[in-house]
Amino acid sequence: MATTLLRKTVLTAAGIAATAGGIAGPAIAAHAAPTTTSVADRKGHGERELDVRYEAQPNFYFCGPAAARNALSVQGKNIDVHTMAKEMGTTEAGTNSINDITPVLNKETGTKDAYKSVEISTPKADDKQTDTLRADVVKTVDAGRAVVANIAGTATDTDGTTHSFEGGHYISVIGYRDNGNTVTIADSADPTTATYRMNIDNLADWIATRGYSTS
Repeated sequence: MATTLLRKTVLTAAGIAATAGGIAGPAIAAHAAPTTTSVADRKGHGERELDVRYEAQPNFYFCGPAAARNALSVQGKNIDVHTMAKEMGTTEAGTNSINDITPVLNKETGTKDAYKSVEISTPKADDKQTDTLRADVVKTVDAGRAVVANIAGTATDTDGTTHSFEGGHYISVIGYRDNGNTVTIADSADPTTATYRMNIDNLADWIATRGYSTS
C-alpha cells in the first residue's frame, strides 16, 4: 500500500502540456538546453544554504534524474543526467517512485545508508509529518546534502508565486531558514525560476501522498 502511493506518474507541467499536444511557456523552458548556475553555501543562525550547481532538465520527463543530479552537485559531484535516468529506470512516463531515487543517491554518495525514503501517505500532511520533514531537511542540509522530494499539485512560494505540477514532479531542497520553517528549493523545470523559497507547511502538503529522500 505504501509503495503504491508513491508509484505515480511523475510528469512536470511541461510534460502534461507536451503530451496534450500543446506547447505552453513552461514546456519551452523545460525543453531548453540545460542551464547551469551556482548558489553559494552560507551558514548563519538557524539557516544554511548549500552550493548547488543547478542544471535544468533537458526534457519533460527527466525531473527525477535532474533533481537527483542537482542534489548530488552540492556534494561536489557532477553526474550526467542521462546516466542518472538510466540508473533510475526513467521513461517518458517519468520516474516511478522516490524509492527509485534513494538507492541511486546512496550509490553516488558512496554510503549505502546516507539516504532513506520517507512517505507522507496522507492527502494532507499533519503536524507530526511536517515536524519530521522540517527536522529531516535541517539534518540533511547540515550534513552537506540535499533532500529530493516527489511532489504533486500546486503550492505557493514565499513570494506568492504558484508552482503547479498536477501530474507530479521532483525537486531538490538545498537549504533552510528560520530553523527549517522556510526552505530553499532548486527546481529543474524552468531555469528562469531555478530556485525559490517555500514555507515548510506548504512543502509538506505538496509532498503529501508521495515521499522524499533524506539523510
